[in-house]
Amino acid sequence: MRLWALWCLLMWGGQWAVAADSVTLHVLGVAQDAGYPQLNCYRPHCQAGWDDPTAKRYATSLAVVDHGAQQKFLFEATPDIREQMHHLHQLAPDGQYDLHGIFLTHGHMGHYTGLLHLGREAAGTQDVPVYVMPRFKKFLQEHGPWSQLVKLGNIRLMDLQQAQPVALNQRLVITPMLVPHRDEFTETVGYQIKGPNSKVLFIPDIDKWQKWDTDIKQAIQQVDHALLDATFFANGEIPNRDMSEIPHPFVTESMALFADLPAAQKQKIIFIHFNHSNPLINLDSAASQQVLAAGFRVAHRGLAISL
Repeated sequence: MRLWALWCLLMWGGQWAVAADSVTLHVLGVAQDAGYPQLNCYRPHCQAGWDDPTAKRYATSLAVVDHGAQQKFLFEATPDIREQMHHLHQLAPDGQYDLHGIFLTHGHMGHYTGLLHLGREAAGTQDVPVYVMPRFKKFLQEHGPWSQLVKLGNIRLMDLQQAQPVALNQRLVITPMLVPHRDEFTETVGYQIKGPNSKVLFIPDIDKWQKWDTDIKQAIQQVDHALLDATFFANGEIPNRDMSEIPHPFVTESMALFADLPAAQKQKIIFIHFNHSNPLINLDSAASQQVLAAGFRVAHRGLAISL
């Protein structure tokens, strides 16, 4: 009877309850910047998203919740920030948990435009720490409407420097890493997210692994989980478009690159940031099953990782 009572306490809503002092990473969205389905896309692969609301996918975002410190952090401020913050509120309720920071990777629409919801026309927040690299900081300070968020104190810009760890508390350390990408307005970074027991690598956008001055295989070896750019599944995925203009490592390229990794290393890799054309947007697709059969993982909203 006591064992049954303990099991009931540990279970809630069909999920394992978290320990009171745990640190957990949660996936709040998995799609490329414009979400799924995308504007003006009514082809068969998008139509499923219009026909079935449960098939909708939010833009890529993560949350980290430190239950011991009663703090929560957001990675990326996406166009879907309203729904994603509601999800985070369910995991770590406002009033009990303070939003102690938002970390941004770069200045493309799916990664920072949700900041507008912090402004006077919406939530009207005060002094929310927003962590950015130097060019990104200058961009937000000098260009409207973002500059108004700074001027009115809705957000407080926090400095990041390449490869310099930021200790958020005694158990949580974030390290930005510059990666090559289309840096029209800002730098682009990935993050290493270090908790008390494990590390996560988060790189939602990069041009090609070969262009990075870091060996991605070695980077994977140094962490416990790696959420990696999977914007496109294969070349030719977007008809009548030169895909070299929007370079990303195709999933097929990444799987070939990582094919010789031991099974335990492959299991660390979680593909994320799917364009609406990418069949990985559907966990039941043949492409998703191919990725899983090869020993890798596919991100989904609700995925939780213990840190």
